[in-house]
Amino acid sequence: MALTFKAFHEHHRRLWMRTAHVQVGSAAAAEAVVTRACARLEASWPHALAQESLRQYAWMVLKEEVHRWLTERDLKPQVGDAAFMVAVQKLLMHEMRDELRAISQEIGLYTAIAALPERQYDVILLRFVLGREESEVAEYLGIEVATVRSHIRHARRSLARDLNMAYKETDRQ
Repeated sequence: MALTFKAFHEHHRRLWMRTAHVQVGSAAAAEAVVTRACARLEASWPHALAQESLRQYAWMVLKEEVHRWLTERDLKPQVGDAAFMVAVQKLLMHEMRDELRAISQEIGLYTAIAALPERQYDVILLRFVLGREESEVAEYLGIEVATVRSHIRHARRSLARDLNMAYKETDRQ
């Protein structure tokens, strides 16, 4: 049985809203972005279903709409709320949490995250900000789970370096 747009939309809407909200900064703006992304996706639903990965295609459409909304307003992603700080604390090694808490207001944590390469940024957003499992992140981005782990490792190194924090390889995610 063919997947309907309505069913796909209902399953993914919450994630899309959270994704848009953390980047555009408000629920109203997120609603506008998601509405535009959904309209595009619904209008091209047969084409979307023909893609190798529907999730990956839908993620690309959502990202394009977020980018369009931000560009129209000459803004950068607005990821900087308390939930994001908690997610970053989870991202960094356990030993760094107290240090991060103490200095997070003074350093450009978001600047460091925003400077990550696009794939690393997407992985961090999906995995740590939005709480998706590695396998789901891989599916959304059309990459292998091992590649998700590699992006996390590289992002951790970059963030530790940019924040002048010690970094030690660990098996913990």
